[in-house]
Amino acid sequence: MKMDETAYRNLFTELEQYERKGIDISIDGYRASPLQIVTAYMTKEEGTYMRDYVLSREGYIEALAFTDINDCQQAENTP
Repeated sequence: MKMDETAYRNLFTELEQYERKGIDISIDGYRASPLQIVTAYMTKEEGTYMRDYVLSREGYIEALAFTDINDCQQAENTP
């Protein structure tokens, strides 16, 4: 198995665990499944996703958001 495949499998397993705990997962503002997130990682040629954790007042993870930071930078650079 290639290293990339191992990383993708590990990411999928991690996200699946969050989903089982009832934590909302989204990508670029849209709810997404672990498979959709991993697929986006695999197919994104020039994008880089940043992970944002939304915490409750008690410090528990309530939501996990992935944002394509290249899209954000391009929007900032566009006049």
